[in-house]
Amino acid sequence: MNKFLLSTFALAFATLTSMSGSLLAGEKHMMHCFAFSAKPDATPADWEAFYAATDAMPGKMPMVKMVWAGKLRGPFAQFTVDAEARKQFNATTTTATVPVTRVVRQYGACLAMENGGADTLKAYTSHPYHKVWTAAYEKVRIAGTTTYDIIGQ
Repeated sequence: MNKFLLSTFALAFATLTSMSGSLLAGEKHMMHCFAFSAKPDATPADWEAFYAATDAMPGKMPMVKMVWAGKLRGPFAQFTVDAEARKQFNATTTTATVPVTRVVRQYGACLAMENGGADTLKAYTSHPYHKVWTAAYEKVRIAGTTTYDIIGQ
């Protein structure tokens, strides 16, 4: 994981929790975060619709407590290898010479959620508003995201 991305989203989470009265100290929450690559042909109206749909999530989806979305301070590159190249790795292999694919992520979002783990994520993805939000999201992003969840301690 790119240390810059992790620290950026960790800072966003710290900012969100310090600013939010709904995220009280001692409560256990999960931060569902993702970074994505922007569609070059997305219009300003597409972006406005995405941000409006994202901002509406806490009021429409009970498991979402707070959202944060925007352009990353600095883009980061994600490198992947294909399935055949992955076969060169095992429990003790740390390096290999293989072809890689580079994807640049410029935008991201984090959603502070109640910490119910897989059940919360299932409720989030099956919620009717998720389909509305996804329609707006698909207009601004190239398919594929870098997604991870941070579990509060």
